[in-house]
Amino acid sequence: MSAHRKSGLVYGALLSLVGLAGCQHGPSINWGHLSRNQDSRVQFIVVHATEIDFPTSLQVLTRGDVSSHYLVDRDGTIYGLVPESRRAWHAGPSYWEGATPLNPSSIGIEIVSVPTGMPEATEAGFPEAQITAVERLVADIAQRHEVRPDRIVGHGEVQPEGRTDPGRLFPWQRLIAKGLVPTTDPRLVEQFTQDFQNHGLPDLNWVQSRLSLQGYQVPCTGDLDPPTRRVLSVFQGRYRQSLITGEPDVETLAILAALTSPGGRRVLSPTEGWRDFQPDPPLHSHCPSR
Repeated sequence: MSAHRKSGLVYGALLSLVGLAGCQHGPSINWGHLSRNQDSRVQFIVVHATEIDFPTSLQVLTRGDVSSHYLVDRDGTIYGLVPESRRAWHAGPSYWEGATPLNPSSIGIEIVSVPTGMPEATEAGFPEAQITAVERLVADIAQRHEVRPDRIVGHGEVQPEGRTDPGRLFPWQRLIAKGLVPTTDPRLVEQFTQDFQNHGLPDLNWVQSRLSLQGYQVPCTGDLDPPTRRVLSVFQGRYRQSLITGEPDVETLAILAALTSPGGRRVLSPTEGWRDFQPDPPLHSHCPSR
């Protein structure tokens, strides 16, 4: 959709609300000159796993000290807990692509990850009905708010110092297949794999610079310190779920190199097939690659 058409739709939608303003108490405001320079406050979608069962999740998210816009039960039922126009307390001290914190600019989706009656933090797969509901919910939110594919992320990605959810069992491939999130070009991954096997791995400055370019908050120390290991573990939990080590091995760095290289990210379009995805404006790294 063109920028002109999008801004026109926003402009028209806001004009339809002008009449409502007159019904409110407060100062008289002339809404006859709305700016076209605006978009949705929702820029990110953060996917969580509760690590507790449904009754406990509902209690914590409605009566505890945290909240989320939506809760998706294991049978696929979607519960709305916080209106999208309101800020939910789901991401904490979070960071992604230079934005921090994310609560004011994101929608939080909690997914019940523990079968009823099982102990807290039980590792279990996500049922089909639940994942189908999550796909539909993410697609609906992303379409209405025009959320970029690279801004649909897991809780662990935006808060790696203390979180890893939705975890290694969450089927990101399902969201890839729906064209909701980007993935790598496997040909480029293979190219980088061969290069690293033949010439050795890049240094830790490169690793931290590329992790930062991907969107993570990572220290620029040049060392494999605990924060960098945590970010690598979360990265593997998203892009190499079969083996999570926190180590910068060949496969992990080949995937990272592909994702952060021109033409390395792609999104599946229902009409065009695979197409290159490059954020606009382009992302930049906060860590220099020496």
